[in-house]
Amino acid sequence: MSNTKNLIVEIGTEEIPSDALVLASKYLEEQMKKQLDDSRLGHGEVKILYTPRRIIISVKDLETESSPLTQEFRGPSVDRAFDVDGNPTKAALGFSKSKGITVDQLVRKTEGNNEYIYAVVNKPSQQALELLEKIVPNLIENIPWKKSQRWGACDAHFSRPVRWLVGLLGEDVVKFSFAGLESGRVSYGHRFLAPQPIELACADDLLPALDKAYVVSDPQVRADAIMQQIKQIEDETGLVAEVPKGTFAEVLSLVEYPTALVGHFDEEFLQVPSEIITDAMLSHQRYFPLYTKDHKLSNAFIVVSNGDPKCSDTIIAGNEKVVRARLYDAAFFYHEDLKHPLEYYVDGLKDQVFQEKLGTMKDKTDRMVELAKAIGGNGNFDAQTAERAARAALLAKADLVTNAVVEFTSQQGIMGGYYARASKEAEQVAVAVEQHYRPKFAGDELPDNDEGKIVAIADKLDTIAGLFAINQPPTGSKDPFALRRCAIGIISILEEGFPVDLGKAIDKALDSYTNIEFDHAEVAQKIRDFFAGRLFVMAKDQGVASEIANAVLATGVIEPVAVFARSKALAEARDENPDLYEDLETAYKRANNLRDKELGKDIDESIMGEDEKNLLAAIEKANTEVAAALNAGDYPAALQALAGLRGPIDTFFDNTLIMDKDQKVRENHLKLLNQFVDTFSNVADFEKLGG
Repeated sequence: MSNTKNLIVEIGTEEIPSDALVLASKYLEEQMKKQLDDSRLGHGEVKILYTPRRIIISVKDLETESSPLTQEFRGPSVDRAFDVDGNPTKAALGFSKSKGITVDQLVRKTEGNNEYIYAVVNKPSQQALELLEKIVPNLIENIPWKKSQRWGACDAHFSRPVRWLVGLLGEDVVKFSFAGLESGRVSYGHRFLAPQPIELACADDLLPALDKAYVVSDPQVRADAIMQQIKQIEDETGLVAEVPKGTFAEVLSLVEYPTALVGHFDEEFLQVPSEIITDAMLSHQRYFPLYTKDHKLSNAFIVVSNGDPKCSDTIIAGNEKVVRARLYDAAFFYHEDLKHPLEYYVDGLKDQVFQEKLGTMKDKTDRMVELAKAIGGNGNFDAQTAERAARAALLAKADLVTNAVVEFTSQQGIMGGYYARASKEAEQVAVAVEQHYRPKFAGDELPDNDEGKIVAIADKLDTIAGLFAINQPPTGSKDPFALRRCAIGIISILEEGFPVDLGKAIDKALDSYTNIEFDHAEVAQKIRDFFAGRLFVMAKDQGVASEIANAVLATGVIEPVAVFARSKALAEARDENPDLYEDLETAYKRANNLRDKELGKDIDESIMGEDEKNLLAAIEKANTEVAAALNAGDYPAALQALAGLRGPIDTFFDNTLIMDKDQKVRENHLKLLNQFVDTFSNVADFEKLGG
């Protein structure tokens, strides 16, 4: 067995963005393992470490030689491989060439009554150093960056310019080149705290040397250090930090030697909406806001520095200066916006394009108002709620043209709520304006009031209707207007029992697009199918079996409450009430196997016998019971009514010659079976359940 040594490869760079580092580390870990395994190099743990200025591949206990390998490949039969004179044919020549051997090296083996030629290929062991000199540069060259660049005179591509390369297997240098650089044993520490070159005697020296050179190379260790420092600040100040995962991930990839520091801004800025302040700190500066125990924003914040801890006062002062300027701009924009009521900004939406063929944001606002009126006026809401919903729809997008939202785009809706309150709008209107973008994704919070839910549905459904009307639905992974997210948002609101008829709302949304030509019925059906697709996915996420979700959706129902309730009732019948389900399945199957859809359901009662009439009466009774149960939302009762048809259909088949010699009688029987099956179709398509 060969000896083992530890391997270290370091790619030193200019600062790489956070998301690119994470992508590269996942790729390198997966591919390094694969390349080593494919090369028959035994190894221990493969780990990728990174900081903004370096990516490190660490492999423990890598064998210094690959394992030898003997492989046998069966080729064509001997009579195909050689002619009658014993000369090799094209089959033998091609087979031997493909395996890298000569015809003379082929062997013969008998299997049963046939004899075949075999290629025995021996792959000797190779030195790990030789293999790594090919593996490592290939990995580096093929990292799938979303964005890469070239620099200087070289043709190499990388996320950021590469400045040094280290490759060590134990004490030996792994020789490779990339971007005009040659690998060696020299690394570098922290850019400011230890910029001197570090010469390494062996692979095991790198990580300890980096620790001494103020580089915490392991991202998990770095993350733990930052969180520990934040916790210490919280304990010392009595405040609580807001640490969003996304911002934390960015901060983690901005520092090599993290030091958490506390800065402050002028308390007068606390008069500005807190959302703007936190947006300025989190999104723009990557600071963590600090809150009081009662969740009020304080004038303190945490900055994670990559500088010299001895210069903390200077670092804090510099960051305070930056945030002061940013917050001054935010305060200025906010107070400028307050000089006008929110409705003043509605007209400015004429200058913002919603979609080239669908008009401006003002056009969208007008459609939202009409749709909100239709939804609010459906009889399920009082007049005041409907009126406030229409008002909120008018104001919902107005903040898009305010100074604050133009500068802080993530605050759309939120600032509208502040400006609505400042304009003395009803609180319900302000809440609806603020929350109408909710829910933004599955599991997100819903708007708090009915007005907000109405406007949210109007906004999302208008977008869906418009894009489908101009034939721009989502395709594959492309969904630039987030229509899938819009549909999920609408379904999330409606599945809570919000009293809106989705089918009617779709038609009303399409009615608003009077300036473009499209087939209303065709587009409406495409939208219904689109919602059915989202409902199917959401039903599966809730644990509903695929065949049950398909059976329910095949009826054409797209009202979320009905879809999920029907699916649950059908699943419970199948899983918990086998006798009931057997009656359903048997009754449906007996009729469905023999019916003829082409004949329709127009029965001639004058030629019916007693058994036929009894079955028809049972069908009519079941239809009445099913309709009442569906109208009441009592889906178990609908299934019970259908299961009750087991007896009548069994009697009918036992006493009736279905395929009667008389054509009229025979066809009348089949039409009756069509009516029978149609009774089931209003609840679920039982054929999709295997019935």
